Amino acid sequence: MKTVTKQDIINGLLDLGVKTGDEIEVHSSLSSFGYVDGGAKTVICALKDVVGKKGSIFMPSLRLSKEFPLTEKDKLLGITTKIQILPEDCKQSAMGVIADTFRQMPDTVTNEGIFRISAWGKSKNEVKDGLQYLISNGGKALMLGVDIYKLTAMHYVEDLLPDDIKNYFPLSDEINEIYPPDEWIIESGIFPVKPWYTIQNIAYEKGVIKDGMIGNSKAMLFNISDVVGLYAQELKNDAFKLYGLKT
Repeated sequence: MKTVTKQDIINGLLDLGVKTGDEIEVHSSLSSFGYVDGGAKTVICALKDVVGKKGSIFMPSLRLSKEFPLTEKDKLLGITTKIQILPEDCKQSAMGVIADTFRQMPDTVTNEGIFRISAWGKSKNEVKDGLQYLISNGGKALMLGVDIYKLTAMHYVEDLLPDDIKNYFPLSDEINEIYPPDEWIIESGIFPVKPWYTIQNIAYEKGVIKDGMIGNSKAMLFNISDVVGLYAQELKNDAFKLYGLKT
């Protein structure tokens, strides 16, 4: 297996179009690169070197575990997703080793709450509003080895979701008793289609997304507002069709 170096990552980011002064929302999978010399810190240092001190890096720091395997009782109750809410001082999360390492660096600022975000660089203190600063100010999204379903910014327009979709798979009292909502994120259904993939496909068709390879990792770069804006527009046009709830 070829060793991926810091310079390899820098070269890949530059080829993709990341540049000095960029403000980026980064989602990543370290394992997707192959073997990285120096691990997560190498990826983070490469990102910082490319955007520079005039740029900013935002990464998710959501206090969420990886999905737990479902028990037979879970399945009988109709549960499809089971995720634990982690304590404030958790060292590892479902965000991955790059994001977890980034959050714990001394020059990183992290806001509060379950769905928190960490930031570094020129605009790091804007993290008080999560990702809204990037969405509103020309920020870019950089996906390293992951797809649109890791793009946290997509949730920022889901106030446009009709209540009938938000409440399409209600949780029973029994589920809430077994898995208290202040300790668990539980889902009890799966929509007929994955709507965010529809948005990703539209974005590719419109030429919004630029992609490439860094090591073995597929990388995608795009303006956040372009893709999130497509999602908002489709929600306004026909949210039920987007979620596969009508033909």
